[in-house]
Amino acid sequence: MNEHIRLSAATLQQRLGPAPEIAVLLGSGWGPFAEVLQGATEVAYAELPAFPALAVGGHKGLVRVGTVGNTRVAVLAGRKHAYETGNADGMLGAIRSLAAWGVRVLLQTNAAGSMDAGMRPGELMLISDHLNVVQRSPLIGEPGDKRFQDMNHAYDPGLNAQAKAAAAAMGTQLHEGIYAWVLGPQFETPAEIRMLRAFGAQAVGMSTVPETILARHAGLKVLALSMMTNMAAGMENEVLSHAHTLATANAASERAVATLAAVVQALKP
Repeated sequence: MNEHIRLSAATLQQRLGPAPEIAVLLGSGWGPFAEVLQGATEVAYAELPAFPALAVGGHKGLVRVGTVGNTRVAVLAGRKHAYETGNADGMLGAIRSLAAWGVRVLLQTNAAGSMDAGMRPGELMLISDHLNVVQRSPLIGEPGDKRFQDMNHAYDPGLNAQAKAAAAAMGTQLHEGIYAWVLGPQFETPAEIRMLRAFGAQAVGMSTVPETILARHAGLKVLALSMMTNMAAGMENEVLSHAHTLATANAASERAVATLAAVVQALKP
């Protein structure tokens, strides 16, 4: 085990106690979920040597542990994106530290563009599979045969079923579909969106896929939720920007956070 990962896992154990089964990685617009936790304690990424430094608005850079209902959960407020460095392994140390600490499930959230006319901004999508359009891997350079990670059921079918049931019980429409990962940071062209729709994707974004690969490689189950913040390029007449993404995400965050809380409490890993 990398020494930075060992030290990070030890710090998490010392500062936050035994690992909860579920860790939630918060993307843009999902930050208020961290405030839902009761009896929370936290540690900054800066105190965890395997964790990244963050430089994107809306990503605080801390690990917080508390309870949602009767479920104890760890929250990671922020992720390192591949578009910041060109490398896909920005969250490698963080995710391996979670696994070494004892976490079993990584529940990811993100902001995404909708490529489905029936899935509007503010609505949520459960990721059933993904397209690694970038064709970059956080496992490049890994030794041994374990790097040939099986990606069948990358998003755990059992957890997906539990999430759908939890959303339905609270009356939230939860779409389900394929998420296409693009590198960014620029938004896609209309031609690129037509290509991705032809490939069968329903949503597009700049995160999540590298973390899913890392989590599966580390032995964690994965569940992922996307919040639609805009219709993809060329589908409607709107100018896309990060500020627009954050504004839409903030407007939709209350319902999204309530749905996430219900899903977390329903999960039986």
